[in-house]
Amino acid sequence: MIETDILIIGAGPAGLFTVFEAGLLKLKCHLIDALPQIGGQLSELYPKKPIFDIPGFPTVQADELITNLYEQIRQFQPGFTLNEQAVSLKKLDENLFEIITDRGTVHQAKAVVIAGGLGSFVPKKPPLENLDRFEDSGVNYFVKRPEDYAGKRVIIAGGGDAALDWSIQLANVASSLTLIHRRNEFRGALDSVEKLKKLKHEGKIQLITPAEVTGLYGNGKLNAIAIEKDGITEILETDYFVPLFGLVPKLGPIAGWGLDIDKNAIKVNNALDYGTNIPGIYAVGDINTYPNKMKLILCGFHEAAIACQSIYQRLNPNKKFVLKYTTVSGVNGFDGTRKEAEKQVVSTIE
Repeated sequence: MIETDILIIGAGPAGLFTVFEAGLLKLKCHLIDALPQIGGQLSELYPKKPIFDIPGFPTVQADELITNLYEQIRQFQPGFTLNEQAVSLKKLDENLFEIITDRGTVHQAKAVVIAGGLGSFVPKKPPLENLDRFEDSGVNYFVKRPEDYAGKRVIIAGGGDAALDWSIQLANVASSLTLIHRRNEFRGALDSVEKLKKLKHEGKIQLITPAEVTGLYGNGKLNAIAIEKDGITEILETDYFVPLFGLVPKLGPIAGWGLDIDKNAIKVNNALDYGTNIPGIYAVGDINTYPNKMKLILCGFHEAAIACQSIYQRLNPNKKFVLKYTTVSGVNGFDGTRKEAEKQVVSTIE
């Protein structure tokens, strides 16, 4: 049995930062994640994609952000149960929960923070008869390593942000890049559409619209696709076909834990502490919902900080909590109490 103060379900950015905020308050954390590595969506879906809205970083690559978050929390020595999914949760008493994974690993914690992102992801697949024959043999639903496409012929299908972003990213990597969309208009950001048009003008991207992919060909490995445009079928040779039609998120077993759910997200009290309808269970990051919720990484960081303060007060009802400033006390020299805060202030003045 694994015992801890806070059990965090989900090892993405919000879950990792929860460890830091809990560590400042001397609370021990353990994380469960169904993926074999930490990082959540950032590691699994787009590790090489640049992120532009992390404070203090004009741009940071997704996998670099995860590396930095881990370095930040390593000092608190969190535990990890990876490649296992939390399937059952039972409240044993007021401040004790038991969580068991699909591999039978038993965890007990005084509080639970659910930071599962958008849940597990299932790609929306195009209705092609022999699609499954070429999955992982030329057909990919995610771009994890752009270098895998170096010098290759790549065809991307889709009209949203993912299709536009990866077309732009791979234009200077692949030997040829073709983007196919069933409409002339795109759903992606206007800035991305302008970049796409510029790359087309420079001859770095072939754009085929309106058109649809109707068939896949190859002997064990994909080597061509069929497209239909204006009623005419054309065969295009390719090494990779990447259909990017979006992802369908699913909560999985969490949906059966008795939590208030609204449209595949967990309802929380954002006016107080991001707690759920079950006292002692919190939800932070993309998995939660409340009025005017914004699904941004930086919002998950804020929510994690508030939730950890609430957990500290819940587990230490007789201690007066005082907000800690790391610029005064550092990282390891403060337990959150008023007495300790006064000692830190006196030390700083002296």
